[in-house]
Amino acid sequence: MLQKNQPLQKNNIQTIYEDENIVGVNKPAGLLTIPDRLHSEKSLKETLIEKYGAIYTVHRIDKDTSGLVLFAKNENTHKYLSQLFENRQVQKFYLGIVLGMPQSSTGIIDAPIAENPIHKGTMYIHRKGKPSQTSYQVLEANRHFSLVQFELHTGRTHQIRVHAKEIGHPLACDAIYGNALPVYLSSIKKKYKLSKNEEAETPIINRLALHAAKLNFKLQNGKYIQLETPVPKEFRALMQQLKKLH
Repeated sequence: MLQKNQPLQKNNIQTIYEDENIVGVNKPAGLLTIPDRLHSEKSLKETLIEKYGAIYTVHRIDKDTSGLVLFAKNENTHKYLSQLFENRQVQKFYLGIVLGMPQSSTGIIDAPIAENPIHKGTMYIHRKGKPSQTSYQVLEANRHFSLVQFELHTGRTHQIRVHAKEIGHPLACDAIYGNALPVYLSSIKKKYKLSKNEEAETPIINRLALHAAKLNFKLQNGKYIQLETPVPKEFRALMQQLKKLH
């Protein structure tokens, strides 16, 4: 049963796909996928447990990343899906807004990633790190910002963020690997003026510009499935504004 953009309770979480074994949801940025050690805030998983009772974590995305997250409704499906992810039998596509315009419209970033020994919880490129591969395709290019599709071939912590930095085009609003500056229209439009009703300018993007967009995989019954979430409205808004500048 395919359900697109169905609201889950009242917290801006949309169900993208659901059947008797699986639920895939579109997670908003700023929401934990699973509880942290301190249980400091409510997570996506806890919200799903309230609706479904038992729910099983298959994979996760960072708190600041939005997009598609898959959960299993039973142990058998959890085991099956976990093996798919572990054996790299799931195609994982992300959308990101990067600073500037990559020289090549497509490419593969092949650079090993390790945890930074000085700054715990952050990652960096190191020859002794774990093998890490990311493909990318520039979908819309501009000298200020570009919309890029990334495909993960490995699943390292902060992989896209680290690899985007490695090619010289970090993700917008990335406080760790780029800069935390919000994206304002005034920064790219020379003759920008506030509207009469505005006291201060509202940023177009004010969160990590990374979105888990698609998952392609086989269900247990052998059916091949492609799940996709909408492009975030703030990504669309920025690219539309950039087109007007040409």
